[in-house]
Amino acid sequence: MSVDAPLLRGIHHVALICSDYPRSKAFYSGVLGLRIVREVYREARDSWKCDLEVSPGVQLELFSFPDAPPRPSWPEAQGLRHLAFVVADVDAAVAALAACGVACEAVRLDEHTGKRFVFFADPDGLPIELYEA
Repeated sequence: MSVDAPLLRGIHHVALICSDYPRSKAFYSGVLGLRIVREVYREARDSWKCDLEVSPGVQLELFSFPDAPPRPSWPEAQGLRHLAFVVADVDAAVAALAACGVACEAVRLDEHTGKRFVFFADPDGLPIELYEA
């Protein structure tokens, strides 16, 4: 069975579970500059949830959970492989990250699109890609 028209209209959010909530919140809001939309402590789960705006209508949900298991491998585990964000200038983004102490891999070229991209990791080692628009 298939649908006649596209079922999906876009991405609403991506959810991440972090090991150190204050450190990850500082990374995503401070280093990457995502705006905090709301932050709540969920007492029943002993869990923080922070909604961060990536762009209008697209959010990153940052969660903390006690005793969450680590990612099994980097980056080729099944499931989410990496996050990719659009940037206007990869070199400027790499320089801004370096000024915050974030190491990036070498800038690469997408052989299919001719666009430049680079990878770095969040505080938990999650691979993040910056893709030049």
